[in-house]
Amino acid sequence: MELCLSGVVSGGGGVAAGAGTPRAQKPRRPPGFLVAPPRRRPSSRAGCRQLAPPPCEERVSRPGDAGNVVHMLRSAAAADPEEALELFLSVARQPRVVHTTESCNYMLELMRAHGRVGDVAQVFDLMQRQIIKANVGTFCTVFGAVGVEGGLRSAPVALPVMKEAGIVLNAYTYNGLIYFLVKSGFDREAMDVYKAMAADGVVPTVRTYSVLMLAFGKRRDAETVVGLLGEMEARGVRPNVYSYTICIRVLGQAGRLEEAYRILRKMEEEGCKPDVVTNTVLIQILCDAGRLADAKDVFWKMKASDQKPDRVTYITLLDKCGDSGDSRSVSEIWNALKADGYNDNVVSYTAAVDALCQVGRVDEALDVFDEMKQKGIIPQQYSYNSLISGFLKADRFNRALELFNHMNIHGPTPNGYTHVLFINYHGKSGESLKALKRYELMKSKGIVPDVVAGNAVLYGLAKTGRLGMAKRVFHELKAMGISPDNITYTMMIKCCSKASNADEAMKIFAEMIENRCAPDVLAMNSLIDMLYKAGRGNEAWKIFYELKEMNLEPTDCTYNTLLAGLGREGKVKEVMQLLEGMNSNSFPPNIITYNTVLDCLCKNGEVNYALDMLYSMTMNGCMPDLSSYNTVMYGLVKEDRLDEAFWMFCQMKKVLAPDYATVCTILPSFVRSGLMKEALHTVREYILQPDSKVDRSSVHSLMEGILKRDGTEKSIEFAENIASSGLLLDDLFLSPIIRHLCKHKEALAAHELVKKFENLGVSLKTGSYNALICGLVDEDLIDIAEELFSEMKRLGCDPDEFTYHLILDAMGKSMRIEDMLKIQEEMHNKGYKSTYVTYNTIISGLVKSKMLDEAINLYYQLMSEGFSPTPCTYGPLLDGLLKDGNIEDAEALFDEMLECGCEPNCAIYNILLNGYRIAGDTEKVCELFESMVEQGMNPDIKSYTVVIDTLCADGRLNDGLSYFKQLTDMGLEPDLITYNLLIHGLGKSGRLEEALSLYNDMEKKGIAPNLYTYNSLILYLGKAGKAAEAGKMYEELLAKGWKPNVFTYNALIRGYSVSGSPENAFAAYGRMIVGGCRPNSSTYMQLPNQML
Repeated sequence: MELCLSGVVSGGGGVAAGAGTPRAQKPRRPPGFLVAPPRRRPSSRAGCRQLAPPPCEERVSRPGDAGNVVHMLRSAAAADPEEALELFLSVARQPRVVHTTESCNYMLELMRAHGRVGDVAQVFDLMQRQIIKANVGTFCTVFGAVGVEGGLRSAPVALPVMKEAGIVLNAYTYNGLIYFLVKSGFDREAMDVYKAMAADGVVPTVRTYSVLMLAFGKRRDAETVVGLLGEMEARGVRPNVYSYTICIRVLGQAGRLEEAYRILRKMEEEGCKPDVVTNTVLIQILCDAGRLADAKDVFWKMKASDQKPDRVTYITLLDKCGDSGDSRSVSEIWNALKADGYNDNVVSYTAAVDALCQVGRVDEALDVFDEMKQKGIIPQQYSYNSLISGFLKADRFNRALELFNHMNIHGPTPNGYTHVLFINYHGKSGESLKALKRYELMKSKGIVPDVVAGNAVLYGLAKTGRLGMAKRVFHELKAMGISPDNITYTMMIKCCSKASNADEAMKIFAEMIENRCAPDVLAMNSLIDMLYKAGRGNEAWKIFYELKEMNLEPTDCTYNTLLAGLGREGKVKEVMQLLEGMNSNSFPPNIITYNTVLDCLCKNGEVNYALDMLYSMTMNGCMPDLSSYNTVMYGLVKEDRLDEAFWMFCQMKKVLAPDYATVCTILPSFVRSGLMKEALHTVREYILQPDSKVDRSSVHSLMEGILKRDGTEKSIEFAENIASSGLLLDDLFLSPIIRHLCKHKEALAAHELVKKFENLGVSLKTGSYNALICGLVDEDLIDIAEELFSEMKRLGCDPDEFTYHLILDAMGKSMRIEDMLKIQEEMHNKGYKSTYVTYNTIISGLVKSKMLDEAINLYYQLMSEGFSPTPCTYGPLLDGLLKDGNIEDAEALFDEMLECGCEPNCAIYNILLNGYRIAGDTEKVCELFESMVEQGMNPDIKSYTVVIDTLCADGRLNDGLSYFKQLTDMGLEPDLITYNLLIHGLGKSGRLEEALSLYNDMEKKGIAPNLYTYNSLILYLGKAGKAAEAGKMYEELLAKGWKPNVFTYNALIRGYSVSGSPENAFAAYGRMIVGGCRPNSSTYMQLPNQML
């Protein structure tokens, strides 16, 4: 809509062309002056006198001379502004010449520059009288003339000053000013001008109100829009259909549907018939309010009336039906759209494709997409994007990728949103590295990421806790001038939470506040939860108190998070106080709240209170669920109140069927107490439930819990009872025990146990055989593994592909290459084709058998036959070459790997890093590590450990510590080897305080030191003259069950000798001999007499 001063004019001073005459209807001319058409040739009739045109008119009436007037005014102004004004007024009086915006603005600016406010008023008044269009420049010049700066936005300030100077606006000028203010985004100032207009007695028009209502409607300011409608009616200005429609839309968006309907009824009562736009708006707001049935009713009434739905109506309803998942309505609306002939452009087809994808009918969407192409309608980017989005939502990634590739080849070129769809898919699938790779691909195509793309990739990185990568993306966005929004900061905070980095999260939160990006309650809840988990409860409460300052209301989740945090701190009293506070603040506890409190009570020895709460929950209108009962039973079991736990179990079964968690809670306690009869009864009842979990995975988890709590013997006894009862004669309960024993290097014991259970009628499945064979092979019990393999086949249990690969690996480990090839042949005879796993196993076996050349020859033979190698193919070959010192050959093979399109994984990089470490090439190690990171590969703990080891060995301890910090920032947990390397390096450099600090840190994290740890600390404490502390370390390692070796004693003897304690040194030597540890030459060198 364009509100301005109209340019339909009549001549000033003389008689104007009559209204409705052809001259009055002529279109506007180019800027400058509007000149009359060329004169007709003089009449040849006698008696007709020719009138010569006035000089100024003659000068501007020649074709193409309209722009010369501004030039003439400039010429006159150069001599005297007064002369320019006289010329301006003279031109205005000509009947065939009309001033334009350009000439008037020039004159206004000239008068302003010379401080002639009165003349500004005269020119501006002429513009209004001749209805010459004003523009933003016009108003800014007039404001400046009366001394008001600040541009258009200063209109409310300028108007009273203009009035004092004699510059008064009429209705058309006011409308123009309001329009320009709204167009510039100055809605509040436009409202102030409207009020000034009314105060001056100038009656606003429908157009005035329409512009203002539209502006505040966009702001969703329902109160202002409704107020304007009321003022409109009060001033006798009759609203039109457009005014009413704006009002209905904004009320609907505010959720005030009843008022919207009241406006609709009033509209009809006033004789203003709703049009297609009104009904389309009504359909949209009804759909947004979840009243799809009412929206469809409006649509079908439109179909039956003379106000037929148009294309926009159809597309609106299609979109809303798709969003709501109404598959049937999508079909109905699409068929009606086609019947009315609106399926003639790409917009309609794309709307149908999108709606069908929304309701999961992707194949039908593809049919519609193909139909569009068959009709010669070319799909646009958003058409492809809708279909790609549908396939990704249906988890049909390959089909979506085909469409993407088609766009790349045939067009249209994928845009940023296309890439965002894939980034979002990978992120939500937990494939954060693929999401990041797609993000980098988008940038490589020259598409500058926006905040939506950044947020999509950050979502995936946050989900997997890859903080280092997330920080790089975050800082890159800011470097490109993209301002992070609420979602960006929330994703970063969640990523910090996943990576357990509270310090970084608080930095990001502070930046978020500084940039005036208001966090939502979800971000605040995430911060509170993370701070509590980091042991920073005081800061968590500070965040909670800031909610009110930010006008945010705490949610149930907020309170539940605080309760859980207090529970972890063991603050039972505070938990109960907060629970009471929830009730007083109109936050009645829900089932999650109660279960959180029950968990706190049971874990902090307040089981009796938990029992009371469980019984009182029903009175408070909250029925206990399975989690409530399971929590209290857990508390009773923890306190060995098994009778009460069993009684509660029986009571619970009267109202609720036990679930898997119930069985996992109660069953281990029965087994530990030797109540095998009760345990057997519980299992039998659970198995008979229709929804019970008796699959291999759930039973495995259950038995792992029993093994952990009750030990191996009790677990075996329980499994024997299950087998003896005949309840289950397969290996469901036995298989986890086999895996447990093999994991703890007790494969022989597992083998004996299998024999025992075979006598009870239990037969092993292939998976259990595989677990046992794997355990035997790992312990190098190859012969027994081979016997078990033969027995398995004899008993009719067919080996699977994995079994054969285990035996192939066993043959390779024992360097029995001929037997390995015979197993491969047997595998083929059984119908199992050699796969890349088979060949990789054989290549690995050849390398382990010191037959590297044969392994390389097999690799090239396979490659000539079209074999597709994997990283596991190259790993053993690279490892073999590097350990043989063939660095150049290894690098050539790595290059070949890349050329074959086989992307190296972290394990390959680790092999290369270790090879360079062995070669002592520190720079190459660091260079390769950085290259690995740049390629988007996420280093693991082994990668960092190799780099740290290399740097420490090269004397670059500070660099090693820097990488140690980096790995913790990435969310990785250092392992024992990493700590040992740094403790040794720090001790060697005399930085004992830091070494001991690391030692304490590893113990806090639950990483138990080994003999190497103690030996390092004893050695360097002794060297530093701290023999007493070294002695304490020695006593500690004994208490932890470690057996000292010759290095331990040598370090201890040296420490005592250096500290001048020869008696302690000889006492340590004596303990060494008594303990059966044989001294070496270094031992004697450390004894005091040798030291002297």
